[in-house]
Amino acid sequence: MATPKNIICIWYDGQAEEAANFYAGLFPDTKVTGVHRAPSDNPSTKAGAVLTVEFTVMGIPCVGLNGGPAFPHSEAFSFQVATDNQDETDRYWNAIVGNGGQESMCGWCKDKWGIFWQITPRALVAAITAGGAEAKRAFDAMMTMRKIDIATIEAAIKG
Repeated sequence: MATPKNIICIWYDGQAEEAANFYAGLFPDTKVTGVHRAPSDNPSTKAGAVLTVEFTVMGIPCVGLNGGPAFPHSEAFSFQVATDNQDETDRYWNAIVGNGGQESMCGWCKDKWGIFWQITPRALVAAITAGGAEAKRAFDAMMTMRKIDIATIEAAIKG
């Protein structure tokens, strides 16, 4: 298999393999495709330790680099996961937050490795992108939430 032209590289502090395996167990079309060990000692790993992990997240090619603690993650990068219903929204949110992660606002959460996720129901995106008074009501409702509640968004749309 040829290497993809564009790969997202995500920096981890020694836990790239654990994170990739967690994602593979949670999301569809997600799998670990390679684990590569350091050929020699370097600033972040010792020879033989896992240096990089190749994986996909919902079909998006990624490589996890065990680069050490020098560069922490921020909300400036996140995976946005479109969900079709409340059960799917709850499943992803609860798995991330319940596995050592943290809640944030407006559908954002952070996993225990510091990667940010937007668990975003399609109903919310459709409401906000439609514009007008319904979009404003949906947006205002979203601004009060952590995990998105689709029923509340739908009620806000209706006024």
